[in-house]
Amino acid sequence: MHPPSIASEPRRQPRPPLCDHARDDALGDLRFRALLSEQDWASLPLAIRRRFSRRLADGATIVYAGTVVETRMSRVGWWLAQVVRPIGAPLPISRDGDVPSVVAVTEDMAGGGQIWTRLYARRAGFPQIIHSAKRFAGPTGLEEHVGFGVGMALTVHAVDRALVFRSAGYFIQLLGSRIALPRWLTPGALTVTHGELPDGWFSFTLDLVHPRFGALIRQTAVFREAGT
Repeated sequence: MHPPSIASEPRRQPRPPLCDHARDDALGDLRFRALLSEQDWASLPLAIRRRFSRRLADGATIVYAGTVVETRMSRVGWWLAQVVRPIGAPLPISRDGDVPSVVAVTEDMAGGGQIWTRLYARRAGFPQIIHSAKRFAGPTGLEEHVGFGVGMALTVHAVDRALVFRSAGYFIQLLGSRIALPRWLTPGALTVTHGELPDGWFSFTLDLVHPRFGALIRQTAVFREAGT
């Protein structure tokens, strides 16, 4: 079955009633749910609530396969992506679209969070592989860590029946200390939107916007759980 068009993503719909606790509580992992209000969590489609409520015990892994639909970068965005490659290449490094992608999510037994591994095929050269760790810690309750101690705090929101992650400050951990990065050293505001699509598919959209240079990077991809 081919991935659906992004244009088919559902528009705003009336909010459903509050969560059916019996259906959600049986899923085992309430860490993402705890970052939202009861009403916001209830506004999300059940498929999204299930996807972010699966406890991956004992190092278990879930694999999602799909396609990078489009990657747009300004010139500044392209250069930024190349500059940060030494710390794990956390941003897309090419403008390729309509290429395969695989995402694996594994429970981080050491850090008490999740390890996310993303593979993006490229039309030239080796695939890009990005490793990051989501940890349920810090002032917002959620952080994403990449290489060399660099990370960002994230806030979580429910917007138009989609789950939205927004950057809320960048930092570096050095010699046991946590140092907040000044705004002029940060890449700008990062937003990741997880939206539900028909037939078990979901969309992933990354937006990076700089206060001075404007939109730097926008990447859109669609995925579904492998084997479904």
